[in-house]
Amino acid sequence: MSKGLLHHIELNVSDLKESVQFWGWLLEELGYSVYQKWDRGQSWILAHTYIVFVQTDNRFLEDGYHRRRIGLNHLAFHGESKEHIDEITEELIARGVAILYLDKHPYAGGVDHYAVFFEDPDRIKVEIVASNGN
Repeated sequence: MSKGLLHHIELNVSDLKESVQFWGWLLEELGYSVYQKWDRGQSWILAHTYIVFVQTDNRFLEDGYHRRRIGLNHLAFHGESKEHIDEITEELIARGVAILYLDKHPYAGGVDHYAVFFEDPDRIKVEIVASNGN
């Protein structure tokens, strides 16, 4: 294993069922497969990196999440191509997910950055970017 590679990310979520439904299709579209499941969590893995979603305890739900506070701002994933980004964008829209920065889409990250930006059910910003510039 290469030193410094990301091992895993663990995200606390407000509604595990909703997050699993939201993230499941997306992560599988990006090549991840289900890794672990238990009563209060589920994870997906790709190569040696996995992403874990855990149900937040009720006592911590009140304040919610906001990406502008200290902590995680967003997660960015590689897509395969511009066409792949377009396919994901169409699927997001079909699922009722709002595309962020729609007025600049798909170049909201700059003229050489073809990507789609959106939020998960807890408003964690997600970005999928064309890996090879095609």
